[in-house]
Amino acid sequence: MSYDITPATPAGERVIAAATGLIETFRARADAADRANEICVENYTDMQSSGIAAAFVPEELGGLGLRSMHDWTLTIATLARGDGSAAIAISMHLSATRGLAAIYRANEAGSAPHVRAKTFLEAVVKGELLICSTTTERGTDNLHPLSEAIWSEEGWRLNGTKHFVTMSPLASHVATNVRMRDGDGDHIANVLLPMNTEGLRQLGDWDALGMRASGSQSVQFENCLVPHDALRKIGPWGQWSTAILVNRTLANVPLVGASLGIAETAFQYALQGQSADQKARERPGVHHALAEMEISLATAQSILARLGTHLDDFMAATKGGSKATYEQGHELMKDYQSAKWVVNRHAIDIVSQAMDLSGGGGYLSRNPLSRLYRDVRAGPFMQPYSPIDAREYIGKVLLGAYPEE
Repeated sequence: MSYDITPATPAGERVIAAATGLIETFRARADAADRANEICVENYTDMQSSGIAAAFVPEELGGLGLRSMHDWTLTIATLARGDGSAAIAISMHLSATRGLAAIYRANEAGSAPHVRAKTFLEAVVKGELLICSTTTERGTDNLHPLSEAIWSEEGWRLNGTKHFVTMSPLASHVATNVRMRDGDGDHIANVLLPMNTEGLRQLGDWDALGMRASGSQSVQFENCLVPHDALRKIGPWGQWSTAILVNRTLANVPLVGASLGIAETAFQYALQGQSADQKARERPGVHHALAEMEISLATAQSILARLGTHLDDFMAATKGGSKATYEQGHELMKDYQSAKWVVNRHAIDIVSQAMDLSGGGGYLSRNPLSRLYRDVRAGPFMQPYSPIDAREYIGKVLLGAYPEE
């Protein structure tokens, strides 16, 4: 590839090697799953048996012990070279398990948080736990969740509807952010609950342009009862906080890797197709198009690799983000937004140019480029921020006018 991104850690080498081994298998299944608009069960069985699903589980619990953000992002980019839908879906699970691993390491052995996290992580290793996660709701944003958990004597009662609940048809549990209020104020909290919780309804409404095999349906919570200790406060409702800034950045950066992986595959198809055509090899227009794709791909790979290294350094310097300042949180989010902008725009351009080079053949549904063309369009709208809002945010942070909401 244009700029060869390599794993930064031994654990990353193991996870990425497993992901690389699944690329061709995922590609062989991708078209049928896309056409059926259904999640491919076999892909997730493979990711569990290969250890990818347990990537963030500590080694002493049977996992691969991954901690590197750089290597997590590269894992998702690698899987997306086979199937973008599977890549973004497992990234949601990895985000939740990374958080559980952090809780496991941060709390004293035998304490309630440690035991609860350990139980979940051990279930992941056994293939009994697969977590989908979402923050998306209609008509609001990540800082203002409208789904709410209300305290009762029995536990918290959860009501609301979440959209883009990726991988939910297969998941055993769902992790999501909700609003919760107590004597200390109005908060954003995270909750993890089983998908078979009474009152939880899967709406089966996923029917989109691309990422059709991601199972990103809506899920409704109707008076769902969860234990009092199932909620974890993250920050104040309606406001940026250091924890929310760090959490949102870490959870969403790997999804940008999926756009990169799709672009890498489109470039590979274009290069192979033109190399096999002697007439194309002699056309200046082909030379120019391939050169532009090469430059775009190298740019996207470089900025994402740089961001991954920066995130690893940040996590080491701030003890996993727990010692970060509010300003550092915004600077981190700003760097993520810059990389997201660059990678998404270049990825879309690369796939589009690959379509141009393929001629009418690329427009046919049986050509994998038509699926890549649709899948890569999912990158820009993933929050935070959309392309129409990102530049304003980046500019404010550069001027030290850190947004509060």
